[in-house]
Amino acid sequence: MARTDRRDIWIGPDRTVRAATSRRRFLTWTGAAAALAFLPGVPGDAPVSPESSSGDHLFTLGVASGDPLPDGVVLWTRLAPSPLARGGGMRAARVVVDWELATDESMRHITRRGSVVATADHGHSVHVDVRGLEPAREYFYRFRAAGDISEVGRTRTAPGHGSPLRELTFALASCQAWGDGHYVAYADMAHHAPDVVFHLGDYIYEKPIPAGGGRRHTHAMPESAVREAMDLDDYRDRYALYKLDPHLQAAHRTSPFVTTFDDHEVDNNWAASIPEDGTPIPEFALRRTAALKAWWENTPVRLTHRPRGTDIRAYRRFGFGDLVEFNVLDTRTHRSDQVNGDNDCAQNAATADPRRTIIGAQQERWLLDGFAAGRHRWTVLAQQVPMADLARDRHGVRAVSMDGWSGYESSRARVLDGARDRGVGNLVSVVGDIHRNVVGDLRSTYTRESPTVGVELAGTSISSGGDGTDSDVSDRALKAASPHVRFGNAQRGYVLNRVRTDRWEAEFRVADSIGSPSDTLHRRALVTIPDRRPEIDVV
Repeated sequence: MARTDRRDIWIGPDRTVRAATSRRRFLTWTGAAAALAFLPGVPGDAPVSPESSSGDHLFTLGVASGDPLPDGVVLWTRLAPSPLARGGGMRAARVVVDWELATDESMRHITRRGSVVATADHGHSVHVDVRGLEPAREYFYRFRAAGDISEVGRTRTAPGHGSPLRELTFALASCQAWGDGHYVAYADMAHHAPDVVFHLGDYIYEKPIPAGGGRRHTHAMPESAVREAMDLDDYRDRYALYKLDPHLQAAHRTSPFVTTFDDHEVDNNWAASIPEDGTPIPEFALRRTAALKAWWENTPVRLTHRPRGTDIRAYRRFGFGDLVEFNVLDTRTHRSDQVNGDNDCAQNAATADPRRTIIGAQQERWLLDGFAAGRHRWTVLAQQVPMADLARDRHGVRAVSMDGWSGYESSRARVLDGARDRGVGNLVSVVGDIHRNVVGDLRSTYTRESPTVGVELAGTSISSGGDGTDSDVSDRALKAASPHVRFGNAQRGYVLNRVRTDRWEAEFRVADSIGSPSDTLHRRALVTIPDRRPEIDVV
């Protein structure tokens, strides 16, 4: 039975076998990565992809889950029958979307169900915060609307607070410029099916995509893709293009994501209210408002973290049993402006100024209070930019980035000294941004003798920067000028982590090429961090 009125569409529970006959079953995480490489971007008899974008159903952008808690998880989708058209082809329609959560992949044992309304105000995105679930439990979910049905996604709740946990697997991802190559790292990630994925920023790029799609070799893009994203519709278009990628959809279907933003979701190297270029502050405020709204609309993030104009509370904390706690930071919204023209250069009085901050006073207090109250074996800073000095010699000058924590020395010292003073024993910083793998010592300063208080794992990009090489000029310069760096690599990929009570293992998985959707990844290095010792073993 269906009822429609002027602008609302409602569909009751579909009790037919249509899902079994006209939708592919969820590809299980034990399937071969090679099979994942050829999944179409959208379920159904006539898949929608960047090469065939007309679309005849609503769930072309896939499904996702995120922000797992012991008793809950966020379920996400966005309706777009014509995903590359402005507004996804939805116009002003209001659509009632049914959702179901089950304990089995076949969706026979439903434990939760409900309905929400998708509206144009939020880009026809759906965010369902399901609560009352069992901890450390695998669940499956799907959506229905207007006679259509989504693919089935898999998710997992976190273990109970303080409960014994022997192992957690999680992946690190960042920086996925669509035109630079294919997202084969996500196919590999979906095959390994980690318990959770942390996406550390640059989910989209605001910069123009070359006509013809760059290395994607396609002309099927939104009209706005060939120019820099500036308004809400532009940013929504860019997310739609990225989310059509079949490998990205497979990873979202397989594991819950914890997502934060860096600079390219808005504007390169923006700092709080200050843009990259000379755009007037009020004009940039409108752009930032639009960009962050589009980020929330397109990520499985809770309603409590939805931006209100230019205000957003993106930093948050996730605990997994008694094993590990993740402090997800926001190093963009609350920072002081970059100094020294935001150019790589020597540290000086400006970078050491104690009045400057990269995370803001309120977030800093939140972080230090969390250190004091922490009861987990491992404490993680999940953030956008490197904390460690990644120095290079430039004509006899020790140069570092002004955009990372190296340009905010006092802010870094307050956090790392605060962690040491509060007895944090296993501190690990995980970061993205720099399009290369780097492993090094975590210290409050690197220009004089300072104790090692933790380890930093910088993960390479999913695609940004193209194929890369095992070691490039920048990698060699970094290792020569930064003796605290223990490993470096400049290929594309991601980091697959296995955290245990006695050690942390970080597997750096890379691709020789990302020029084809069927390219594969391999293990480049396995880095081990022993319990209670900030040491690094690289194999």
